[in-house]
Amino acid sequence: MTLPRTVVIPGLLSELEAFGELIAALDGSAWGSPTRCQGWAVSDVAGHVVGSIADVVSGQLEGLGSPEATAREVAERKGRSPAELCQELAAVTKLAADLAAVFDDDTWDGPGPGGYNGTLGQGVEALWYDTYLHADDVRAALGRPSSRGPGLRASVHHVAHELDTRGWGPATLAFEGIEEVPVGAGGSKRTGDALEFVLAATGRTDPGALGPDGPINIYA
Repeated sequence: MTLPRTVVIPGLLSELEAFGELIAALDGSAWGSPTRCQGWAVSDVAGHVVGSIADVVSGQLEGLGSPEATAREVAERKGRSPAELCQELAAVTKLAADLAAVFDDDTWDGPGPGGYNGTLGQGVEALWYDTYLHADDVRAALGRPSSRGPGLRASVHHVAHELDTRGWGPATLAFEGIEEVPVGAGGSKRTGDALEFVLAATGRTDPGALGPDGPINIYA
């Protein structure tokens, strides 16, 4: 179940703006801090986030999100400062907003480009999720508290889609403050902390948090 484009598009753009604000004031020590993304420092996480949006707006969509594409995005931005990445992020966010402005409902519900396994809307929602979750990776690396804003809701929807494609469940994700999200045909309710669920489903914490339907990592 994808959130509507009237929610996802402004949500993604706001998340990108917030990511720029998060990294803008980081010093060299923070920029080089290791994160829970194996082998990546904060600077590498930022390079991937900016690179993903840059790839989208430039039409470089084949393999987007694959290990090869993410490694390229990071390598292309190696050695850049927070200010330089913020400048690029602002530019590509503007292009993303211009591109999204032409989407109608038929386009939104149509197939995603570049071989993405889902609709265009699900692909854009995945970008929102990715930006939100990587911002949390940065905050965790720096000892800062997590944000539990709209990006968490988008992340629950994205993870539900990914779990569904992997045959996990059926279940219903029922987290406080977020509407119930079915996985598959729906089933017994999974409650608890939404962020901890997302972290578990993405290999960042104990996958046992996913409950009796079995541990799973959507990246495994």
